[in-house]
Amino acid sequence: MRVSRLMLVTLRDVPAEAEITSHQLLLRGGFIRRVGSGIYAYLPMMWKVLQRITTIIREEMNRAGALETLLPQLHPSELWQRSGRWQGYTAGEGIMFHLEDRQGRELGLGPTHEEVITSLAGEMLRSYRQLPVNLYQVQTKFRDEIRPRFGLMRGREFIMKDAYSFHADETDLQATYSAMDRAYRRIFDRCGLEAVPVDADSGAIGGAASQEFMVTAEAGEDLILISDDGAYAANQEKAVSLPDAVAPLTAAPLNCLETPGQSTIEELCSAQGWQPGQLVKVLLLLAVLEDGQQQPMLVSLRGDQELNDVKLVNAVGRRTEQSVLDCRPINADDLQRQGIDNIPFGFIGPDLADEVLASASSWTRSFLRLADTTATELEQFHCGANAEDQHRSHCSWGDLGGAPEGEDLRKARAGERCVHNPDARLQEKRGIEVGHIFQLGRKYSQALDCCFTNENGRDEPFWMGCYGIGVSRLAQAAVEQHHDDAGIRWPAAIAPYEAIVVIANIQDEAQTRLGETVYATLQQAGIDVLLDDRKERAGVKFKDADLIGIPWRLVVGRDAAAGSVELVQRSNREMRKLPHGEAIDELLQALRP
Repeated sequence: MRVSRLMLVTLRDVPAEAEITSHQLLLRGGFIRRVGSGIYAYLPMMWKVLQRITTIIREEMNRAGALETLLPQLHPSELWQRSGRWQGYTAGEGIMFHLEDRQGRELGLGPTHEEVITSLAGEMLRSYRQLPVNLYQVQTKFRDEIRPRFGLMRGREFIMKDAYSFHADETDLQATYSAMDRAYRRIFDRCGLEAVPVDADSGAIGGAASQEFMVTAEAGEDLILISDDGAYAANQEKAVSLPDAVAPLTAAPLNCLETPGQSTIEELCSAQGWQPGQLVKVLLLLAVLEDGQQQPMLVSLRGDQELNDVKLVNAVGRRTEQSVLDCRPINADDLQRQGIDNIPFGFIGPDLADEVLASASSWTRSFLRLADTTATELEQFHCGANAEDQHRSHCSWGDLGGAPEGEDLRKARAGERCVHNPDARLQEKRGIEVGHIFQLGRKYSQALDCCFTNENGRDEPFWMGCYGIGVSRLAQAAVEQHHDDAGIRWPAAIAPYEAIVVIANIQDEAQTRLGETVYATLQQAGIDVLLDDRKERAGVKFKDADLIGIPWRLVVGRDAAAGSVELVQRSNREMRKLPHGEAIDELLQALRP
């Protein structure tokens, strides 16, 4: 391909809309162009990158025994209502675009395809003899992001590979899950990415186990915690650790203290000489459940710990056996609207009585009480006394009528000891999620009543797995991980072109002749090569070549008459002047070893 025919439009200035480096470089390099908020056109070079990534994905999915298919993007609402996800995905801040057809039937633009594929499997896979089956597709998805940003990282329309497997038992599901884990590692390795597999929360997809693949990068939206012995990695939503020990309180009788104006941990510790880890703090929160119930909650944590919102939502879901649509702190305005005026913010104890909710107009009139194990394991502690300007010191759970069942609700933090090895410590890194695999279990097959006949002639729901890769996100993540101050450094396997021949001065006959010869030779050798034949200054061409990041550059310049060229490797900018035949041989050896 000749650059003069490539529709290449590069930018020298950083576009105002681009916040992170990869987004800036893709816009400046002419790979993508914004059409609307969170909506981008993939221009020719970007489309080649996406095709190369997709080819690698297809090869590895096929190698793992998966079958490619293509599912509809328009989903009937009935399927999502049967799974119980329609309301959560469309109401309020739900991420599904939805519409009505001319007959008034509700439809959604697919952000994911569990409902559609499960329904199809239920109609077509009737016997255990047909199992296992693993189906995948590469398709555009749609999500109504509240705050689209970072280019292809968080858009409203994106390309994704998703796969769904169906099994007769959990053991077979786990075998395919392991096979997908291996396939994903090969995919990211072949794409030239350093991707870290981490334990993850299953989120709205659900399921028993899941694992994310994170490309480590400073601009990553996700915080991941990795053990310094390399044996454990998890995103912060899922990570577990051993909390730092705190000095136990010297045994003493329960005492009620006047603490005027001391409503925060910091104020209490400063005034009373306490340590944060010796207090139990109580958070007043409200959960909105799937059935519309508004459930007030009291959540107890050790005073030096932070609440993990995802762990809390999962705990509430387990306790109530419902999906949690929203979970947020309760404020004074909320209490006023409910007609409640007797809750002393800043002085609440774990034993705040349900009676304070007696006048609530729409809330459930009893608290759901949860506690982190860091709080329940304290033998004595300080806490609020449920009265304005009062706290209790040297309190025990026995004094409060017993401790709630302790569970992990806290955020694990860098520097803390690891559960698997107390001698190891957690380290903090930023990551970009490019893949996620799930063991869904029977959540969707049960909800949609999709069954097969087992060996005993009885109907039972499928065991299912789900496996996704963000194709367009992966492409931008590669740029975030592989760039320098001059531009992109594409890994060779996914670069839009493998090499670029730059004719420094197109007006020079010797340079033009040699450039055309080198270009033709590389084409004949099967190399996907660009020829920069533009009537631009050499400096402009060199800057553009660095910006767009083609792995190898052959510069035909002043030594063209002698048959010599410069061979430049983009990844390290190493440059050597060689006879053009020798340069071509070295390039072929590097690209086709």
